[in-house]
Amino acid sequence: MKEKNNMKADMFSDVSAASEELTPIRREYKDTLFRMLFNNPESLLSLYNAVNGTAYTDSGDLQIVTLENAIYMNMKNDLAFLIDLSLNLYEHQSSFNPNMPLRDLFYVAKEYQKLVDDDSLYSSKQVKIPTPRFVVFYNGTQKQPEIRVLRLSDAYESPTAEPELELVVTVYNINPGNNEKLLTDCPLLGEYMQYVERVRQYTEVMELAAAVERAVGECIEENILKEFLTKYRSEAIAVCIFEFDEEKYKKIEREVWREEGIALGIEQGLTQGKNSLRLLIRKMTEAGEADRLARLADEAFLQQMCEKYQI
Repeated sequence: MKEKNNMKADMFSDVSAASEELTPIRREYKDTLFRMLFNNPESLLSLYNAVNGTAYTDSGDLQIVTLENAIYMNMKNDLAFLIDLSLNLYEHQSSFNPNMPLRDLFYVAKEYQKLVDDDSLYSSKQVKIPTPRFVVFYNGTQKQPEIRVLRLSDAYESPTAEPELELVVTVYNINPGNNEKLLTDCPLLGEYMQYVERVRQYTEVMELAAAVERAVGECIEENILKEFLTKYRSEAIAVCIFEFDEEKYKKIEREVWREEGIALGIEQGLTQGKNSLRLLIRKMTEAGEADRLARLADEAFLQQMCEKYQI
């Protein structure tokens, strides 16, 4: 137990002193507040019931099988569990990611490798496997529909009407005003979003660390995630600071990519325009129209010549 506590302390020590200055985010996997909240059978059962409209009451029916070392390109599935002959992969995201079907494909393959005996694959008897289900809970600031379905086949470079390999991910937007029944049916998920919204609200007017501290204090007073935040206050604060700092970093990173993309597009457009103009001048010269080149400064005449010489 002491060794586990030391490992837990190490996990959060490097983020507990996070500052408001944006620093490069370390790319190894970090726990999230969502995973901390739902990484137990009782909480996961409530979430499963809310998603599926079921009413299971015995948390012993649910078995968590999240692979602790199932990391692909520094990304890790949040939760995986077995219940009612199904294998469920749940993920929380604060940034919309259209590549979740591909990521889940890698995750679920690892899960099946763990669940199935290799020798049985060579048996004459068919191997039965739990039915997979893939769910994402989205609470980012980018506008998204209430429910969105992502398909692996959408990524195929050569689309086909009947893909031989398909994987479907259902994305639930859990921001305020979306999927309210889901948030009501799973009170823990609803309280989680109340906490997240409060942190976001306070980060608009104060430093991140202060915003998180204030949100945690108020939520405990108002009985929002009270038991969890009281028991794991320091860890929750550290993880939350890391998550929001990372979210801020990714937002700026996306903006840089966008600006670089625009700059690259302008540069390519100018290069293409210059090459086209050179080609037009050459064709007009070869056609004996060199005396008309000066008129290319006139936009209408330039358009006319481009159409004439199919440029």
